[in-house]
Amino acid sequence: MSTIHKQLTEAADQAATIVANTDSSQFGDKTPCTQWDVKELLNHLILWTGYSFERRARSEQVGPDLTERDFAAEPDYAAAYRAQLDRALAAWAPAEVWDSEIDTGGGKTPAPQIAEMVLMEMVLHGWDLATATGQPYQTSDEIAATVAKAVAASAEMYRQYDGFAAEVKVGADATPLDKALAESGRKA
Repeated sequence: MSTIHKQLTEAADQAATIVANTDSSQFGDKTPCTQWDVKELLNHLILWTGYSFERRARSEQVGPDLTERDFAAEPDYAAAYRAQLDRALAAWAPAEVWDSEIDTGGGKTPAPQIAEMVLMEMVLHGWDLATATGQPYQTSDEIAATVAKAVAASAEMYRQYDGFAAEVKVGADATPLDKALAESGRKA
């Protein structure tokens, strides 16, 4: 099992906990992702880190059956997300998946790069959701360093379509997570 897979497993546990502790009364609240409220962020997180992640392992596309689905409106959406994360992680367990290139619909991308992007989504949006709902967010320095690397590699691309804000300055003593958040335009 790859290091990234282990990190994804740990980050998935954290994301599932945050989703489970998000109350529907918070759905209209603002988030650090200014284009989304809590419910919209939940739907984005569930779609891309759960369902899309599983489909990517099989080079299957994400269609309207998922992109138009309101996951947060479904009963027991948090338990369903946890189960979907488990299915996605299981789909990524075989070594041959990690050795493949994933068809993203716009080309092929090495599987480890897709996995790093999903880890980045899981951590950054997990932090966004935790922040918006008053929950603590913790991750290991190892995961934060991997996320920081992914953020650095993709920051300019994400900024082109307002996925990331301008980098926020942090001190030299900032934690690895704070550095990753800052480079993605988030204020810890």
